[in-house]
Amino acid sequence: MSSKTSLPLWISKRSTGILLHLTSLPGSYGIGNLGNEARRLVDFATGAGFRFWQTCPVGPTGFGDSPYQVFSSSAGNPYLIDWDPLIENGLIGYEELSSLSELPSDEVDYGSLYHAFFPAARLAFSRFGQFRDKLEVLYGNLDDFCKEHDSWLAQYSCFQSLKRIESNKAWWEWTDSSKKPNAALLEELKASEEYAFHVFLQYVFWGQWKQLRAYANGKNLSLIGDLPIYEAPDSSVVWERPNLFQVDPDSAFSHVAGVPPDYFNENGQYWGNPLYDWDRHEEEDYAWWMERLASQLKLFDVVRIDHFRGFYDYWSIPAKTNDARSGAWENGPGMKFWTVARERFPSLPFLAEDLGLISEEVRDLRRNAGLPGMAVLQFAFDGDAQNLYLPHNLQNDLVLYTGTHDNDTTSGWYASASEEVRGNFRSYLNVDGSSPSWDMLRLAYRSIAPLVVVPAQDLLSLGSEARFNEPGHPFGNWKWRLSAEQLQRLDKESSPYLAEQAKIAGRIIDKATQIG
Repeated sequence: MSSKTSLPLWISKRSTGILLHLTSLPGSYGIGNLGNEARRLVDFATGAGFRFWQTCPVGPTGFGDSPYQVFSSSAGNPYLIDWDPLIENGLIGYEELSSLSELPSDEVDYGSLYHAFFPAARLAFSRFGQFRDKLEVLYGNLDDFCKEHDSWLAQYSCFQSLKRIESNKAWWEWTDSSKKPNAALLEELKASEEYAFHVFLQYVFWGQWKQLRAYANGKNLSLIGDLPIYEAPDSSVVWERPNLFQVDPDSAFSHVAGVPPDYFNENGQYWGNPLYDWDRHEEEDYAWWMERLASQLKLFDVVRIDHFRGFYDYWSIPAKTNDARSGAWENGPGMKFWTVARERFPSLPFLAEDLGLISEEVRDLRRNAGLPGMAVLQFAFDGDAQNLYLPHNLQNDLVLYTGTHDNDTTSGWYASASEEVRGNFRSYLNVDGSSPSWDMLRLAYRSIAPLVVVPAQDLLSLGSEARFNEPGHPFGNWKWRLSAEQLQRLDKESSPYLAEQAKIAGRIIDKATQIG
């Protein structure tokens, strides 16, 4: 049964949010970006009564294109840069973007995007010196930007420079001089054109991001980001600060992350992310982690932390085994970490992802830390009336999702569910199942959950063809895009109804409650 729990101020009022990654926005250059279509999404969201816009991580992606495996969790993905201001300020012409404008508009073709984007970006960079003054009017002083982001920018730009020198191999496959660089090499890199190129991309990304965030916040829409608990193996921080991770002196991973065998996977899951050396982090008073969180809060108003369980305990797998079954549970930092975080960020602008097989001890840690958790409504109808995700069993400290980036769309879920699950759904909601996405939304809106988040696909009643990610399938994910026509339809046809439903359920918030 539900119980009253104290919540951070950012989630203290009933509200709603939309889940849509930026790559899924419409656009003319092969992928969604930070430009006009993002502002159109903001306009739709605010008109529909949404108070939050949640995205996936926005870092630069590598092999596999997953936003959850990025070269730096503090850097921005250059693919998201809006080309229009660069065109308007003389850095590049429309005709010079033809290879990008010819890319498909209905999905992201990452391979073709990679080969088209970087030549165009290097061309724009070659003219930056000539038009620097114009861009600084838009995005602020470049030197000030470098100083503000010093904690990660130099590290990331050196890493990307070496990656090009080393033929884009993973850093542990680099030559010894690159794998374990000395001060002289780093200074040489900082003086290179390649280093300046990557600084330029981050400067433009962050300048455009600040403008988009200001636009959203000005319309009473707050941004929720997403931070994987682990860094990707091939990332700038693991390369430069291996002492923060369980990495051997020969630059080999000692133990890596994953999950043990369970009902869903008899072999468990071998993720391969290097595990933290939590003792070292404690010795440094979790300084690196606090800066990691701070960099996210320069991007977002609220940060969802993926795999929150890892703060309580984590599955430690000997790296050389490549077998999740050989792992063991190890203790995480627990409240020692969150005591420091609460002091650094007293407003607690965080959301804990605590889905899956979670012990009561993990839930206690989340509650003691003062963070809301998550529930997914699609999980509610497999079982009996005791299912924890059914609305009558929900706690008031959980953000309720109809589905997440890892789930099928609600229409796709319903179509593929067993007849027992579909029957439970129809009976609980007293519906005929002809419109499961909207039925689910109305149920979620009327629940006790302080915040309800709905994927954009569900607002369009799209089927499995619009699924964003299918865990366990390394290829074919992260490609789905919203069309310009679909966004227009949402704005014209769905917005009034959504606003009405939010009002009925007491989820319309006035501007005075805005955070940020």
